Amino acid sequence: MKSGAGFVRRDWVLFWVLIAFLVITNQGYSQQPADAPPSDPQKTPSQLPAVQTPADVSISSSTGTMNTAKPAAKVDDPAKNSGDQSGTAKLGPGDLLEVGVYNVPELASKVRVSLNGDVYLPLIDYVHVEGLTQEEAQSLIEKRLSDGGFVRNPHVTIFVDEATSQGVTVIGEVAKPGIYPNVADHKLYEVISEAGGFGPSASRKIAILRRNRPDPIRVDLPRNLVDDPAANVDIMAGDTINVPKAPIVYVVGDVARPSGVIVDNGSLSVLQALALAGGTNHTAKLSGARVIRKAPDGGVTETKVEIKKMLEAKAPDVMLQADDILFIPVSGARVLASRTFEATMTTATALAVYTVRP
Repeated sequence: MKSGAGFVRRDWVLFWVLIAFLVITNQGYSQQPADAPPSDPQKTPSQLPAVQTPADVSISSSTGTMNTAKPAAKVDDPAKNSGDQSGTAKLGPGDLLEVGVYNVPELASKVRVSLNGDVYLPLIDYVHVEGLTQEEAQSLIEKRLSDGGFVRNPHVTIFVDEATSQGVTVIGEVAKPGIYPNVADHKLYEVISEAGGFGPSASRKIAILRRNRPDPIRVDLPRNLVDDPAANVDIMAGDTINVPKAPIVYVVGDVARPSGVIVDNGSLSVLQALALAGGTNHTAKLSGARVIRKAPDGGVTETKVEIKKMLEAKAPDVMLQADDILFIPVSGARVLASRTFEATMTTATALAVYTVRP
């Protein structure tokens, strides 16, 4: 019996020794500093690679290596952002909108913004949306539906089918005048190309009408467009590009090529016009040449020009104006002044206008 009691006491002693060891060990771990490194330095979290977003990682196509260098910061320019600009584009007259109300299909509408900037919607009558973004217009319609008690907690969506107000209008002497909705934030040359290019009588003095700008932007294009890159100005949404008809001087009568000559550099003389028309025929009566010009009061004036003396440098070259008619009669012809003018006008209107730019 005594030996059994000895074994029991020994077991209790071992039990309490084990308890004391565990307590001492636990106190040692609890007193370890929080910033002390773990025993295995290879598993320290500070040495793990930082999380990188897809924008921070690029792969070189030439070497196949991954470049983890963070790109330089750049300012986001909304005007050049090619993504969805529905939140920044303003609604305007002519835009075609699809308006829907979630879970209320009866209120779905397809409406066009009027010239006053309004749209008519069921239940809430006219809503002024000009100058608002899509989100602002959605919030306004939701408020009108909620305040009127028509829909509880409405959720409105607007989709722009045709952004007419954000398009660019090209008018005048181009092949295809019209509204181009997808050329905003482009260059002038690109828009003109989209419109089919210049017409044969187009002027190189272009005016660009811009919203909220009282005076038009005037651009003088060079003969060769690549000669002056500065003329290729930026075109913005809502711009109107006006390509006017160039001033024309008509050369008729006994000349090699009766034609209309475009005066696009602001000045053209009698001798220059004759040269562009191929010169006079050998039957021409140079002493009877005259310039027919419209007077400010609506009448017509005739001015005799001494072409022979001009050719001999005995008289100054006469400058012509837009819509002038340089008439070279046939030698020996005897035509009354009134009939001369009538025949001249008939001939001038039947001429083909050559794109000749001195």
